[in-house]
Amino acid sequence: MASKNGSTRKGARSDGRTGGGRVTPKGGPVKTHKVTTSVHAAEASTRYTPPAPRHDTITPRWVPVAMIGGFAVGFLVIFFHYLDMVLPGALSNWWLLVGLGCILGGIISATQYR
Repeated sequence: MASKNGSTRKGARSDGRTGGGRVTPKGGPVKTHKVTTSVHAAEASTRYTPPAPRHDTITPRWVPVAMIGGFAVGFLVIFFHYLDMVLPGALSNWWLLVGLGCILGGIISATQYR
């Protein structure tokens, strides 16, 4: 009996591919777990385990002082700039950059806090 494309094979398809079927055998390798009663016979894990920390680092005392000091000094410089008080040449915008720089220093020192 001939198919549409003229092939007489029973499993032939019209697009040129041959009959179906699995390329690889069904199922995979069977993994068996060994049951041991020994305490020292623990198997190695296949999952990543990060190394244990060697010691907990303690934040030096100057880090929170620099952080809070940077925020406070930066805020006060910007505040006094807008009030035109205390700062010599307060009409200059350089004082805003000084205040923002102090605040940035506080933010950078905050990244060192543990």
